[in-house]
Amino acid sequence: MDAKILIPVNDSPTTNKTIEDVIANRDQFPKQLVLVHVINDQLAYRMIPDFQIEMVRENAEKAAQVRMGELAQLLRNAGFSVDLRIEFGAPRRIIPRIANDEEFQLLVIGRKLKSGEIRDVLFGSVANYVLHNVSCPVLLL
Repeated sequence: MDAKILIPVNDSPTTNKTIEDVIANRDQFPKQLVLVHVINDQLAYRMIPDFQIEMVRENAEKAAQVRMGELAQLLRNAGFSVDLRIEFGAPRRIIPRIANDEEFQLLVIGRKLKSGEIRDVLFGSVANYVLHNVSCPVLLL
């Protein structure tokens, strides 16, 4: 049985680098991967009138589907089988919940380029929060 590997993704350069690193080291990973994109609907919607929220959510989901399709194709071209998931909520809460509740054996997450330890301590980061709130091993790229 192959290990269950979870890779959170978004539309950042950090995600690009993470996927490039996974592909470059493809012999070290099982062939089955799960990509999850969490659309953060916790803060952005405060400034949007109620009647437009559903439209914004739909557009965010469409953009996430396109982005994930591109990333999945890169991984499939490298020989991986990829499952795609889109979730809504706070990424720092949703990612650990998925990793823990679904008993993933490894979580692979990128860290913002040019991010510093002091910044992480003061302001936190999704990667830092996830690192300390999942029960499986984390590969931080």
